[in-house]
Amino acid sequence: MLKIRVLDHPYIQVVLTTLRDKNIKQVEFRKALVRLGRAIGFEITRDLELETVEVETPLGVKARGVRFKDFDKIVIVTVLRAGMPMTEGLIKIFYNARQGVVSARRIEEKGMYPDKTFDIELTYVRLPRIDREDTVIIVDPMLATGSTIREVLKIILEKGRPKRVFVVSAISTMLAIERLREIIEAYNVDGVVYTAAIDPEINEKGYIVPGLGDAGDRAFGD
Repeated sequence: MLKIRVLDHPYIQVVLTTLRDKNIKQVEFRKALVRLGRAIGFEITRDLELETVEVETPLGVKARGVRFKDFDKIVIVTVLRAGMPMTEGLIKIFYNARQGVVSARRIEEKGMYPDKTFDIELTYVRLPRIDREDTVIIVDPMLATGSTIREVLKIILEKGRPKRVFVVSAISTMLAIERLREIIEAYNVDGVVYTAAIDPEINEKGYIVPGLGDAGDRAFGD
């Protein structure tokens, strides 16, 4: 089952507006992606299970509180290179997470197929152990046609079956989400997409419209 969380928190929407602005500089764009990743990390914690604990304060008094039950069972997988700044922000929240990376690119020289998909080349895959109780967070700022995220997700689910999969993006399309849903249902795993916006269109080059351009190029240079 796949759930969609379109995050309408004012801070997230302000950062998204910054990212959409073509006039901001490269460094500012990259820092905004870091801020967005951190803010989405806070939103993700709403879906983590809490457990009650008791601690002793410096005054020698017992106090009841809570902690995240599975906080040490999180794996963050970054889609290179565009996902790196958002992962930097997420790690500020999930500081004990195990990490993996996947280098993937659309083979744009072949063009986009009539069904709005691309062939995907995976040039590097490095994943940690994935256990049944893990929550895997995949970071890919732009879910456009869904071609890349489908291939990345299949590789992860073939390595191990986590308890659930969270996909973090800045902007998504319904086309990508529905293609992601097909994989989630085929492997019978629970999933959630966290995104700041769902944009309505994909142009003839496979870019999201209005979108924010190529996140990797804008963060790191052409």
